[in-house]
Amino acid sequence: MPSRTSMDHQAGPGLRADDLLAWYDRHRRVLPWRALAGAVADPYRVWLSEVMLQQTTIAAVRPYFERFLTRFPDLFALADAPEEAVMSAWAGLGYYSRARNLHACAKVVAAAGGSFPDTAEGLRKLPGIGAYTAGAIAAIAFDRPEAAVDGNVERVLSRAYAVEAPLPGSRPEIRRLTQALVPEDRPGDFAQALMDLGATICTPKRPACALCPWMSPCRARALGTQETFPRKIRVAKGALRRGAAFVAIRSGDEAVLLRTRAPEGLLGNMAEPPGSAWEPDYDVAGALLDAPLDARWKRLPGLVRHGFTHFPLELTVFAARVALSTPAPAGMRFTPRAALDAEPLPGLMRKVLAHAFDPKPEPEKKPRGRPKKEPPPMPLLAAMEAPVSMPDPEPRPRVRAVPKPQPKPAPAPPPDADDFLDSEPEAPPAAPRRRGTARRR
Repeated sequence: MPSRTSMDHQAGPGLRADDLLAWYDRHRRVLPWRALAGAVADPYRVWLSEVMLQQTTIAAVRPYFERFLTRFPDLFALADAPEEAVMSAWAGLGYYSRARNLHACAKVVAAAGGSFPDTAEGLRKLPGIGAYTAGAIAAIAFDRPEAAVDGNVERVLSRAYAVEAPLPGSRPEIRRLTQALVPEDRPGDFAQALMDLGATICTPKRPACALCPWMSPCRARALGTQETFPRKIRVAKGALRRGAAFVAIRSGDEAVLLRTRAPEGLLGNMAEPPGSAWEPDYDVAGALLDAPLDARWKRLPGLVRHGFTHFPLELTVFAARVALSTPAPAGMRFTPRAALDAEPLPGLMRKVLAHAFDPKPEPEKKPRGRPKKEPPPMPLLAAMEAPVSMPDPEPRPRVRAVPKPQPKPAPAPPPDADDFLDSEPEAPPAAPRRRGTARRR
């Protein structure tokens, strides 16, 4: 019987959408943006959730989604809001260009009457909507037979078909395979079922293959290599960058000096305490040359670390107290501490402010390997008293060794019976004579 290989396209009975939908009907997750079974999906909620979930986990998005809906309950409320309010509500989710595109998209749709296009082609013309988001909205909100291929779906399909080509080059092939599976009936449920399967069963590590509705036709599982998919090309992360951040706190109202970053580039249009450029060879010794104003700056212990997609960052934080009458430099503003939540501060800058108000020293690096056992601490009084000399123990008495007795020689064995045949018989012993008597003849 020929062995199974990664090129065996007939492994198992084949993937069936019906099997996945039957599993989804029993195990579908309840999410705040997902319509209940049999209910009609709200395109606004679907669009908002799909944009928020890009590069972000459900656990992180859930509280932001609910607060965002409270603040902007519909598309028109979002379109009419100022950009600063949108960025403030988004602060902490990262990838802030999504928030700017979200706001721009809301304005375009609101200007067109408030209804989203119901096809993937029409949705892709809107700001911030790519191939995946267009397919997801078209399928989930409008029941269009479109494939929605995110990271979870890429993992599921690459394992099911044992796609050897690495990502991102294999994405067109995975999308083609996914599109071929989309049913005409319930395409939105199929898209969400694939997402749930990847998030709960076909996980990156230790997938629960025994619980998977596609266990039998999965080729990677048949080969025993499911954890090696999808294949990926390792991308080298950028070099570590360093910089300085300056937190000026105004006495009296505890206002903090902030500025708005440039609209282009990383963290565009977000608020931040003024700081230096982020460079691999930044010299912290000359950081005060980048300070926004003259003050008695104090370098705080420890560092603020943050990881971006392409590089890690370390910031040294300087703090200073300034007088209540200190004017803000051009392009900057003082924001009272109580009003900081309304500022569009990204997660990195919130870390900087938290460190400024409650600095944490750099943790000590523990040596690798097994820790050495330290001697018990000496009592305080014992260290001040003179050492007490103890008398030597009495010598133990010497014991003379007794020589071991020699073993006794073993007795000679009795003669064998055959010895009596070769010698003459011995005379019997004479009877003893009695005293005082004579034998008569």
